Formats: sequence, C-alpha cells, structure tokens
Amino acid sequence: MIRRLLARLLPGSSAPEPRVFSPDEHAVRKDQVSGAARTVIRRLQEEGFKAFVVGGAVRDLLLGIAPKDFDIATDATPEQVKPLFRRAFIIGRRFRLVHVHSGSEVVEVSTFRAAQTGDDATDEHGRLLTDNVYGSQAEDAARRDFTINALYFDPQTETIWDYVGGMPDIRARRLKLIGPPVTRYREDPVRMLRAVRLAAKLGLVIDRRTEAPIAKLAPLMQNVPPPRLFDEMQKLLLSGHAVDTLKSLREHGLSHGLLPLLDVILEQPLGHKFIECALEGTDVRVREDKGVSPAFLFAALLWHEVIATWKAAKERGERPLPALFDAMDEVLSAQAERIAIPRRFEATIKEIWSLQPRFEQRAGSRPARLLAHPRFRAAYDFLALRGESGEVPRSLVDWWTRFQVADDDERTAMLKPEEAPKKRRRPRSRRRRVERTEEAPSPGAEK
Repeated sequence: MIRRLLARLLPGSSAPEPRVFSPDEHAVRKDQVSGAARTVIRRLQEEGFKAFVVGGAVRDLLLGIAPKDFDIATDATPEQVKPLFRRAFIIGRRFRLVHVHSGSEVVEVSTFRAAQTGDDATDEHGRLLTDNVYGSQAEDAARRDFTINALYFDPQTETIWDYVGGMPDIRARRLKLIGPPVTRYREDPVRMLRAVRLAAKLGLVIDRRTEAPIAKLAPLMQNVPPPRLFDEMQKLLLSGHAVDTLKSLREHGLSHGLLPLLDVILEQPLGHKFIECALEGTDVRVREDKGVSPAFLFAALLWHEVIATWKAAKERGERPLPALFDAMDEVLSAQAERIAIPRRFEATIKEIWSLQPRFEQRAGSRPARLLAHPRFRAAYDFLALRGESGEVPRSLVDWWTRFQVADDDERTAMLKPEEAPKKRRRPRSRRRRVERTEEAPSPGAEK
C-alpha cells in the first residue's frame, strides 16, 4: 500500500512499463517449454493470475541452450497456488515457494517479489537476511541479479516481457547486474561467483561496471554460509566449463579461501597438472551428458593437501595407515570451515583416498579383494587420474586395467610373488620367561 501511495505522489516513481517482444522478434516457441510448465501456467492464467516462465530457462532458450528446468513466476501467493494443483507443496522459510509435481517433473512456482527494505533487512555487511516481500512484476524483475535472468516468457502468447534491458544484453552476449553493483554484491556476495560462472559457461563478456568491484569485494565471500557456498561451488565445478571458470575465479581474486590452500596446490607443478586433468575430464563428461560425481571431484581438488599432510605425519615417525586417516580428517575439517561438504560425500571421498595405497599391493589375494570393493571403480578412476598427471607410474594403471578384464588364469599369472613373511622376534622379556620355565623342575621330579 505504501509503495502504491508513493508511486502516486512522487513524480517519476511509477513502475516502469515493460518492453514486450512479439514472436516475430525472437525465436522462442511454446513447444520448447515442458508440458508440465505449460499446464501450470495455463491453470494459473485461467484463474485470473499472471504467470510466466522466468529466469535461466528463458535466457537459455534465447541462447539456443536446452534448459534443465522451467521456473514460473506469478502474482498468486503460495496459498493461492497450492489449492489449484493436486500435488503441490509450499516449501521454504526465507523464500517461500510452491513445488508442483507433475509425473517425474517438479515445477517451481514463486510469487513476484519486491526489494526488501528496513533496518533489519541486511546485516552489517549489507547482506540480505530476508527476502519474502511480495510485489509487482516490475519489482520482481528489478530485484533479480542479472538483466539476462529477468526476462519473462508467456507460452500462451509466445511474448517475452523485458523490464530491465535483458534482451539487448542477450543479443550483445553481455552479462550485466541490475542496479548498483557494489550494493547488489553486498546484498548477496554469491552474485560474484555467479557472474564468473555464467560468463564462462555461456561465453559472455562481463559488463565493465559489473566486473570492476569484484576484486575489492571478494572478502565478502567469507560471510556466505558454508552450505550455500558448497551449492554454488558444486554448480561451478559441474558446469561443463570448470577449467575456464577456475581460471576466471583466480583472475578476479575469488579462488583464495573457497577451497583451503587451492592457490598453493595450483602453484605446484604436479598438483596443478592433477587438478587440471580432473577438471578437464569432468567438463568432457558434463558436455557429453554423462554422470559425474561431486565427491570424486572434491576428492581430486583436496588430494594433494592430503598427501602433504600425510607425508609430514610419516616424517614425524607415525605409522603410514593411521597417518593417512588422520591426514584425511584434518584436511576435511579445515575444508568444512568454508564449504560444508555433505557427509554422504565425505564418506565417498575418504574411501577413494584410503584405497589408493592398496593399488600398490599386487600379490596374493589382495588384488581380488580390492576388485570386489564397492568403491573400486571410483578409486580406479582416481588412480588413472594420478597416472595421467604423472603422480604414479603409468605401468601401475595399466596393470590394474588389464587385471579387471583378465580371466582367473591370467590374473594368477599377473600376481606378484608373495614376500616371505618376516620372522617376528619375541620380546626379550618373553624369551627370558620361556628360558626360566624350561630350566625349572617339572612337577614330580626328584627333590
């Protein structure tokens, strides 16, 4: 009500009119939108509400990329959306949404929002604490991060609504923040990561004003909660352009602190080659639409820190295997201070690391037991990565490659000779006890 009153009283404060692009002015068509999303939009519009496909889906369609999902924005509140669909659920606290289930697809429906105001809206660094104020479509566009993410597509009329100049930026392949960059980055420092990630992924040029404050404001990343930072890092590393993105992160001063000692690792010739091989392999799999494992990738990124910690422990005289497990715990604990890797990933990461020394054991029944381990394939792929980077001999990788496909007779022939077990010397005190027992007279002997 206050916003509407101000809009009437203050000159020039009325909501901007959108530029509506007709189907003749763009190539996006309704059949490119999933059936479930079209159904949700049609139902909302039949009830008298506005409803559009919004955000990354519209951006990707304009750039010729097939979207992975279709988010919907509407002027209906979550409580008005939920009764319209048989399987709809209101989720979230900070940002209330409705998830509409249609078959195997989940369509996310959000209500138009306005910018948060008030003294309690941000912390001392300017970061937004709440974001749940409903508003108009124009206000919703203005509060989004980048202009190319603030476009609204109506499948019913095949029109695109643009309030902030997103269409010209799409055509210029330009990434530009909406509003003053310093203020927007302070509201949500993760926007700096997104700018770098989207530019690398989509082949865009970051607008000069958008790019300028990033290096200076990079320390604000320390204020981002670890779970949220992990989600963003996962998107970044699994974008299919991780190599280019990581390079850009370093150029913008954003890599330091995201992963402990990552800069130090990358400055080591062996560590740099290892991580580069891991990221390149992941990029290829993502672009070929093959499955990828976040746990495997984080295991690769942190492996050389584990090696350094493990080596230091062994030099202090600690036994190798316990020292390895201590090193793993130490590295993951340091990591948790910045990026909260879920425990389900931690378990896999530890298994991949702990199996690496066992690849050196190629005698007796040990290779067969390792082959039967549930994490063998991931650990073997990790070994192959180590071989590709020059960390272990290529012959070791080749041996395990052959051993997997060999028959029983071939495997037996491939096994290394068993080393003769070393004789364990009895402790001196025990030998003395044995000697004294042998010298003592037996019961019933002559006195």
